[in-house]
Amino acid sequence: MNSALLVLEDEGVFSGSSIGIEGVAVGPLFFDTRVVGFQEVITDPANAGKILMFTYPLIGNYGINDKFNESGRAWVKGLVIKEKSRMYSNWQAKGSLDDFLKKENLVALSEVDTRTLAVHLRDKGEVWAALSTNGKTKEELLKEVKLQKQKPKPDLIKAISVEKIKVIKGKTKTRVGILDLGVTQSLLRQLNNLGLEIVLLPYDTGPQEILKLKLKGLIISGGPEDDPILENIVAAVRKLIGKIPLLGIALGSQMIAKSLGAEIKKIHLGHHGVNYPIKYPSSYQGDITVQNHSWVVDPASLKKIKGVEITARHLNDETVEGYALKKHKIIAVQYNPVSPGFDEINRILIEFLRLMKGKK
Repeated sequence: MNSALLVLEDEGVFSGSSIGIEGVAVGPLFFDTRVVGFQEVITDPANAGKILMFTYPLIGNYGINDKFNESGRAWVKGLVIKEKSRMYSNWQAKGSLDDFLKKENLVALSEVDTRTLAVHLRDKGEVWAALSTNGKTKEELLKEVKLQKQKPKPDLIKAISVEKIKVIKGKTKTRVGILDLGVTQSLLRQLNNLGLEIVLLPYDTGPQEILKLKLKGLIISGGPEDDPILENIVAAVRKLIGKIPLLGIALGSQMIAKSLGAEIKKIHLGHHGVNYPIKYPSSYQGDITVQNHSWVVDPASLKKIKGVEITARHLNDETVEGYALKKHKIIAVQYNPVSPGFDEINRILIEFLRLMKGKK
């Protein structure tokens, strides 16, 4: 393994060994705290253009199987880990982490002091970084970070979204649309298990075209949170409010909030992992959720919107994790409504199905 460097824009430097392809990756650096699911995070479109670091110290010990990909490819620009497992063992595994990194052409770094790096990011917040496995120096990488930050933001959602309307048949004729900003396979599986016919819509599908499809409801999916086309999506969603039941997931919840007149803001340290606790203000109940976001809806601006109810808050920092507007048949969650078990359906999706059918 060749030596390599990770250089942060605040001049923090971490060394390690190259385990991916030779090259340079530049982008926002974030860490994910999950113990399992490394393949799912790497292939989640919401992480497009970023450098991902795992806090769990051993990655790759249960191998790779393409059926667990959240999309058709890896979307992160680079990967940073503490240790790569030298072997894998799982009855479903079809290959190793090494195989995966080569197939996806990922710049990746192991043997990094990820504990110190995680503490650094907790203190300083998420920062841009450059990852090099081809011998570039600290000074060269700092220049590369500065150069990349000055460039216009790339249209990531344009590359991620389906190019044309795609219909996925279901067991019933109940049709739900998804405005694809970065839809995940795990969400599609749950909707399919509900028997719904799914209509995947390109990100730039116009409001009138959506309404002509006679959908029972529309889901605004998750996706990259810092994209230049988001204002166009907000404008389109604004014209759909009150005309069709809406479910916003992650980025989708932010788009609906902005279309209602609320603001969104970036938090010091994003929520990225599978064990984030939320509470429901209307009861003493709570849940453990999967989250993957660095932006949140501003609660003060949300409360100014008549009829909006905040339905869930993060237990640790009180950020808004869910809201609803009954008058316009809107449900929104900042977390990812993943399946709670084998072929089970998240309750948020069940609630939305009832809303689409006009049930209370």
